[in-house]
Amino acid sequence: MKISTKGRYALRMLIDLAGHNSGDFIALKDIAERQNISKKYLEQIIPVLSKSNIVLTNRGFKGGYRLAKDPSKYTVGEILRLTEGSLSPVPCLDLEPIGCERSCECSTLEFWQGLKRVIDNYVDSVTLQDLLDRQKERESTNII
Repeated sequence: MKISTKGRYALRMLIDLAGHNSGDFIALKDIAERQNISKKYLEQIIPVLSKSNIVLTNRGFKGGYRLAKDPSKYTVGEILRLTEGSLSPVPCLDLEPIGCERSCECSTLEFWQGLKRVIDNYVDSVTLQDLLDRQKERESTNII
C-alpha cells in the first residue's frame, strides 16, 4: 500500500484547518501558501471532503473552508479511505466475501488479513487532533 499525494495533501490541508480553527472560514489560497501545495491541487481534493461533510464551505467575501466537527472527531483512516479508497494491502480483501477463487487454499490469506487489521487499527486510532498536537509539540521543541 502506498498513500498517494492526494491522501497526503488532504491530511496536511485538514491539519492546517484544525490548527487555524477559530470558527472563521479559511481561504484555500492561505492553506496552499502555508502548506506549500498548489491551490489547483487542493481544489481537486476539496469536493471529496466537502461532499463527505468533513469540511464546510462558504462562498463569497470571507469565504473558504473550515472543519465541520472538532479535529478529535476525524480519524486518519476515515480521511485516507475517502481520498485513497481501500487501504487493503491486497485487492482480494476489498470484497466481502473474499473475491478470490483461491481463498480456501491460499497460504498467505491470513497474513494479508492480519496486516489489514494492523493498518486499519492504526489509522483508525489516530485523529487529526493527535497529528496537530504532535506538530505543535515538535514546533515547541524546535524553538531556539
